[in-house]
Amino acid sequence: MKISSIRIDHYRLPLDPPFHAAWDPKLRASHTSTIVRVRAGDYEGVGSGDAMLGLSGHESLFVGHDPFDIQRHVAILDNLQFHYGRMWPLEVALWDLMGKLSGQPLWKLLGGRSRRVRLYASTGERLAAPARAESALRLREQGFPAIKLRFHADDPREDIAVVRAVRDAVGSEMEILVDANQGWQMPWDASATWDFKTALWVADALAELGVYWLEEPLQRHDYRGLAELRRRAKVRIAGGEGNREFSELREYLRHASLDVYQPDVVWSTGILRARQIAEEVQASGAIYSPHTWGDGLVLLANLHVSAPVSTAPFIEFPLDPPSWTAERRDFILPRVTLAENGWVTLPDAPGLGVEIDWAALESLRIKTGTME
Repeated sequence: MKISSIRIDHYRLPLDPPFHAAWDPKLRASHTSTIVRVRAGDYEGVGSGDAMLGLSGHESLFVGHDPFDIQRHVAILDNLQFHYGRMWPLEVALWDLMGKLSGQPLWKLLGGRSRRVRLYASTGERLAAPARAESALRLREQGFPAIKLRFHADDPREDIAVVRAVRDAVGSEMEILVDANQGWQMPWDASATWDFKTALWVADALAELGVYWLEEPLQRHDYRGLAELRRRAKVRIAGGEGNREFSELREYLRHASLDVYQPDVVWSTGILRARQIAEEVQASGAIYSPHTWGDGLVLLANLHVSAPVSTAPFIEFPLDPPSWTAERRDFILPRVTLAENGWVTLPDAPGLGVEIDWAALESLRIKTGTME
C-alpha cells in the first residue's frame, strides 16, 4: 500500500486566562497545534508539532512511496529540515500509519518492553514560593514522584528561594528538577544568558537542596562548558531538547556533556533516531528522558518511544493547573491523556492509539492545505 496524500491543518485554542510560560516574556492568549495527516488507502496516520510550512510543494517526495520505507523517509525529512526547519511531525504520522497498517501500537513496534511510563509533573509558570509549594503538595498527592520547577528571574536567588520552599513542603518524598531555560531563547528575547560561574553557583546551591537535575544551565552548543559543569557540579546536568542536528547530540556524548539527555522526538530527532540516540545515551551510563512539552500528540509520541526504550526513573508530563491543564494541553484529542498515580498506561490500539474527532475540531481550524 502506498502513501496517497498528505494534509496539514492548523488549530488554535483561545486561552482565557492566558498562560505565562516561564521561558517566554509574552503572555500566551492561545495554544496553536499543527496536525499532519498521511493517508494510505483507508488508513491515516497523524502527528503534530511545528507548523511545517516548508513542506508545501514537497509532498510528492512521499506520495506514491511505501510508508514502511522509513529509513528513506527520514533521510528526505532531514534534507527538508536543513532547508525549512523541523519536519519530524511527518515522521510521527508515518509511524502512526505503520502501526495502523500492521495493527500494532507504536510502543510495541519500537520494542514492546513496556506500555507503562512513570511521570514527573513539569510545571510551566514561575510562581511565588508559597503558591508553588502548595501546588507541589497537590501534585505529590496525585502520585507524581517528581516535580520540575522553572527558573527565569534576573536574580537566580529568587528562584532558588522557590526551590527551598518546595523542598520544605514536600520533604524527601518528592524529587525536584529545575529547568534554567538557558539553552535557547524565544525570537524576541534578547536578555543575557548565564555564564559558567553563575551556572556553577546555582548548581551548588541546588545540590544543597537535594535537586535531582539542573536542566539547560548553559547555551545548548556549549559542549565543553556543559562537560566542565557536569564534572564539577554535584547535581545532574540535563539538556538537549532544542538541538536539531543528530550530530549535536553525538557531540554531547563525545564530550560527556550531560547526565540526562532530553531530545524531543518532534523537536530534535524523529522517532527512528530517538530510539538510536536513546540506546547510545544509555550505553554511556547516562539517562534518556525526552522533552515532551507541546500538545497531546507530541506528548504521546514521546511516551510511545520512552515506554519500550528508556530506563529513566521518570518522563516529562506537562501539567501546571490551573494555567496549564490536561484539557488545554490535549485539546486536539478526543480525550485527554490523564496520569493515574504518577503513571500513564499507553493504549493497545494501533499506532499512537488515538482517533481524532475532526468535526469537533473544525471550529478551531485556522488554515488547511492538501496535496493529493
